[in-house]
Amino acid sequence: MSAQQGVRVRAPEITGGRGWLNTDKPLSLAALKGKVVLLDFWTYGCINCIHIIPDLKRLEEKYANQLVVIGVHSAKFENEKETENIRRIILRYEIEHPVYNDAEFKVWQSYGVRAWPTQILIDPAGYVIGSISGEGNYEPIDRAIGKAVDDFRKRGELNEEPLKLTLERAQIGSLPLAFPGKVLADAKGDRLFIADSNHNRIVITKLDGTLVETIGTGERGSADGAFDQASFYRPQGMALDRDNLYIADTENHLIRRVDLKARTVKTIAGTGKQSHDYFKQGPSREVGLNSPWDLQLFGSTLYIAMAGPHQIWKLDLDKEVVSTFAGSGREARLDGPLLEAGFAQPSGLATDGKSLFVADSESNIIRAIDLSSGQVKTVVGGDLFEFGDVDGRGDDVRLQHPLGIFVLDGKVLIADTYNHKIKQLDPAARSVKTLFGTGKPGQTDCNSPSLYEPGGLSVANNKLYIADTNNHAVRVVDLKTKEISTLRIKGLEPPAGLATVAAMDADAGPNSEEITLASQRLRANQDGTVLVQVELPAGYHLNPMAPQRYRVSVENGGQQVGLVSSSAAGTNGRDTEVKETSKSLRLPLRIPFRTHEAGKAELRVQLTLFYCREDNTGTCRIKTLVWRAPIEVVADTMTSNEIKIQGKVTAE
Repeated sequence: MSAQQGVRVRAPEITGGRGWLNTDKPLSLAALKGKVVLLDFWTYGCINCIHIIPDLKRLEEKYANQLVVIGVHSAKFENEKETENIRRIILRYEIEHPVYNDAEFKVWQSYGVRAWPTQILIDPAGYVIGSISGEGNYEPIDRAIGKAVDDFRKRGELNEEPLKLTLERAQIGSLPLAFPGKVLADAKGDRLFIADSNHNRIVITKLDGTLVETIGTGERGSADGAFDQASFYRPQGMALDRDNLYIADTENHLIRRVDLKARTVKTIAGTGKQSHDYFKQGPSREVGLNSPWDLQLFGSTLYIAMAGPHQIWKLDLDKEVVSTFAGSGREARLDGPLLEAGFAQPSGLATDGKSLFVADSESNIIRAIDLSSGQVKTVVGGDLFEFGDVDGRGDDVRLQHPLGIFVLDGKVLIADTYNHKIKQLDPAARSVKTLFGTGKPGQTDCNSPSLYEPGGLSVANNKLYIADTNNHAVRVVDLKTKEISTLRIKGLEPPAGLATVAAMDADAGPNSEEITLASQRLRANQDGTVLVQVELPAGYHLNPMAPQRYRVSVENGGQQVGLVSSSAAGTNGRDTEVKETSKSLRLPLRIPFRTHEAGKAELRVQLTLFYCREDNTGTCRIKTLVWRAPIEVVADTMTSNEIKIQGKVTAE
């Protein structure tokens, strides 16, 4: 880690951006005095930035009370500047440290950063220790943090109190699909394979959405074996050869083969360790891979979009040999012979039998590799920093981080991911036109569809299946009528071992809002009811898979009001708190109580709800409403003994 020379430099404050995520209040270096601070400058479409997330997690765990990691998100793409989109990627990659949206590069410039990813280390006194760029730098960063911790602990200037954060995940519940990355439709077998990436599994349905089965436990891992024992880690692209399904197990850096008849999973390529080699050839289980993102089968050759080293690799399935196929490893738009060409994070593959088409996402272009001549050429698009949303021809076309492609009737369908669109490329004319999508994130069906960062495409029976990643859904386009619908997968649930975050935080209540009600009068020595009704957004329902919960307590005035619990001991109405967690909880809530002697009291009612779209896609929200209800118990026989509480939650 390069250290500052000479005069110590005070770290500039974190200002000028669009706000914070993973914290309920703005942070400042001044307020973090006494902590070692690691600034991670990143942008979420950058595969190298994603690669260092595990290193950051290791450092956060090792120095849990001494280190604060702050992700400074300085976006490359326009789409990446939006705070909501950054929130989705935080959820997708399970980032648990504060993130600052540095959309205008103010923090980037104040630190003189030049590349993604870059880490800058700041000591507990607020001075820059040093900086380092690229990936694979865990050890030097670890050493520098360890030294700073030791030095400042000896001085008595180290703050080792835990920093409490409010994570974005506390606002989101579990859904049947979680960030599905790719889909593969099989017309002959009436099967649809869905890479349920963040549930670490493969979902198989019929083409109409009827659930067939799931492959994988849902836990992160790389275990081979039977469907209910095997494990994956954020799988992406797939290829099918009759009853063999090949899977790019992206974050395990493996290629897996599923025997659909024997119902088993087997690793066929990779070591499980990320490789940093660019030119390799050897036995498939002895050569390391680097973020394989998509697959294309051609004969007995499985082509691999290797996003990590910006290359295309190939796996000879007969010889069980893996090797570099195209790309020098240089991140660039560079045409030419196979091993001299430059790619930039290739993430989608498709073939027409003559050419291998590549969605070259970071360079915002579609490439074609002539399988006979071995030449790489750019069909349409811009360059690493030439992107946008422009239909047209050749180099005038502008795409924004396309992740998926599919060849249909001589045309190439494109998932133009950051433009939230599906486009069509005519390779012969080098022309592109928009087919579906508004250019803005959304989830509307019918004739004016909207999408949210679609990542994968496949076609069967004249229907286009779309992995609509940020909507946690598969969308289906009837290519005859042009109408789009959301695929309903009845009976699909999140993995059994997946815990909902809010279920583990019964005390605080996630995403909380407190409301103080007007004082109410109640009649003494009578039974009564707290009636709680909450209005859900149109088209939403309580998630039947989630544990809804409430807690009612008498904050003061226990002599005036007692709650009636479901236990026999509480039937006299003397409890000061009752609570319940249940998947069967329904609105309105009716909670019994009993008043006693005259006087003043206050009730506190806390209700945590999990609510989702009717089709169980999009985002499943979690909201905690807390009402404080002042009460006056009086000896008046005309007074009501019902406390009515109203609330409302939104879809945003």
